[in-house]
Amino acid sequence: MLNYKKPLEIIISLQILVISSMIPVFISIPFTNKIIQIFEIPITWQVPSIILMTLIFKGKIVVKAFTIYLLLGLFFIPVFHQGGSLGYLLTPNFGYLLGIYPLIKIIDNSVNNHREIFFYNFIKSGVLGIFSMHLVGIFYNFIQFIYYKQSEIILYNISNYSLGKVGYHLLMLTPITLLIKPINNRLIR
Repeated sequence: MLNYKKPLEIIISLQILVISSMIPVFISIPFTNKIIQIFEIPITWQVPSIILMTLIFKGKIVVKAFTIYLLLGLFFIPVFHQGGSLGYLLTPNFGYLLGIYPLIKIIDNSVNNHREIFFYNFIKSGVLGIFSMHLVGIFYNFIQFIYYKQSEIILYNISNYSLGKVGYHLLMLTPITLLIKPINNRLIR
């Protein structure tokens, strides 16, 4: 009998990746005069959904789905946040996409080392994973800087893509921590 579980998990992960990369994050804050103010955060749901998928599925599943996602975006369908194709390799965004791999590895190691996900370990590995993702993106920007020799762009890219977004990515760990208990209940069974 064939095992359909792993391919199905990869397909589900791939669908979540594609959908979450196109949905921006909004936060609504109610004020005292019954007006709800809606703020758009300059990130998508992609990083939080990758962290959540890594907690639910194994890291190998998410890595396979993310690799398919990259191949789809580079060669077939523009599934990335700002398009796709091989030209996306020349943008600073691609470095941060490559940074997803260490993020998945760090989150997966924190889950696989224990039978249960502990709040402190999750926060520690989440922060470390997000910083490693941004470090890979910064390193990719430096490679582009060395290749193109445009010093004015490197500071703009680092401030726009890393310094401007790392706080929001860390903030998005909060809703995921609310899901640790239900995920633990699933893992213990």
